[in-house]
Amino acid sequence: MIGVWIAFILLVIGLLALDLGVFHRKSHAIGMREALLWSMVWISLGLLFTLPVYYLYEYHGWGFGANPELRHPIDSNFHPHDGKSAAKMYLSGYLLEKSLSVDNIFVMALIFAYFGVPAIYQHRVLFWGILGALIMRGIMIGAGVTLVQRFTWATYVLGALLIVTAFKMLVSEEENVHPDRNPLVRAARRFYPVTPTFEGHKFFVRHQGAWAITPMFLVLLVIESTDLLFAVDSIPAVLGITHDSFLVFTSNVFAILGLRALYFALAGLLGQFKYLKVSLVVLLVFIGVKMILARWVHIPVSYSLGVIAGILSVGIIASLVASRSEQLLRAAAYMERPMNIGRAAWRQIRRLVIFVIGTTVALLGVVMLVTPGPAFVVIPLGLLILSYEFVWAKRLLENVKARIRKAAGMSTPPDGPPPHCTKCGYSLHGLTEPRCPECGEPCLLQPTTDCSESTPKSH
Repeated sequence: MIGVWIAFILLVIGLLALDLGVFHRKSHAIGMREALLWSMVWISLGLLFTLPVYYLYEYHGWGFGANPELRHPIDSNFHPHDGKSAAKMYLSGYLLEKSLSVDNIFVMALIFAYFGVPAIYQHRVLFWGILGALIMRGIMIGAGVTLVQRFTWATYVLGALLIVTAFKMLVSEEENVHPDRNPLVRAARRFYPVTPTFEGHKFFVRHQGAWAITPMFLVLLVIESTDLLFAVDSIPAVLGITHDSFLVFTSNVFAILGLRALYFALAGLLGQFKYLKVSLVVLLVFIGVKMILARWVHIPVSYSLGVIAGILSVGIIASLVASRSEQLLRAAAYMERPMNIGRAAWRQIRRLVIFVIGTTVALLGVVMLVTPGPAFVVIPLGLLILSYEFVWAKRLLENVKARIRKAAGMSTPPDGPPPHCTKCGYSLHGLTEPRCPECGEPCLLQPTTDCSESTPKSH
């Protein structure tokens, strides 16, 4: 059994080494596309680990799941007896930890905004923060599992703690961070000088002839202490699913490993999940009541997994529906004015005409690639026509211009592309009103950028 533990820890170390030492060796800002890709990678690894869990406990490899020592009858409700129950407990713990980490992401965003951490260095500080979190959680999981296995009353205490946590989460107002009140930050500033600015991704530098800490190190301290507080809530929740130390640890580890990528993917979208917090409250109450009533009421692990997935699904779907409804109400309010209705109708007619003409010209140019004709003049002309209404045509036209300039040895002009709406991409060239005529919402005039490589901006 110890060999499996060592092998798993070496696997985690290898994954972290590949992440930082190979794929993210050079510091760079993480775009939405890259964040979503890595989120899928980490989530896939977490789900695929269900297979070795099943086989370890189904065939009792290295003693896993083989007649565990139960000090009290209720302990049998929290220990896997075969591969199916172990897999369900692991998936329940993983899903629970993953959902609770969303609140952690919101606090991380507040911390980065407070310190003004450049986007190019956020991945590195999160890497070391999560590495420290893994070590701290490993210690806390060992202590928690030992506590509930030795003392039956600890299960009831942890269940009550989860209910209290849920109540505090429900009545708490908007979360704020106060790093200056953090005892670790205050102690660090007392014993070490702090550089006035960030020194790249370094935590310690030589400053005025002595060693000093950088603001990046203070950010790391705040993230570590914040995760410690979250672990006090999340680990009892997983112990409400299983008391098996290997399942608790592995589900926590895989949930945390994907936290960095999930942060970059969801940091700008957390406002849309307005009912997720309510679903987490209901989820914590369910786990707390399950722990308290474990002696008298046995809830099968299949039901627990279904309830967890159902509560989270309802919260996410309700949030998305509410967000969409708010957008439709804002659009309806804009369309109430008769003049706006006329503008919207004219806009659609104009877009259709430009699309038909531009596409026809561009297709004629494509045909001229294989037949005699000035294809290299006609194709850009078609794109130019389409660029008056469509952002994708503007980007493609800019790429064509850049290639032509590069082939001719010309430099790129300093002026950027025309502005566009940051929400719908509609052209705002020559617009005087601070409102997009396409989606009807107030917006800032931003130069055209590749939205897939940057965090989406809301109105």
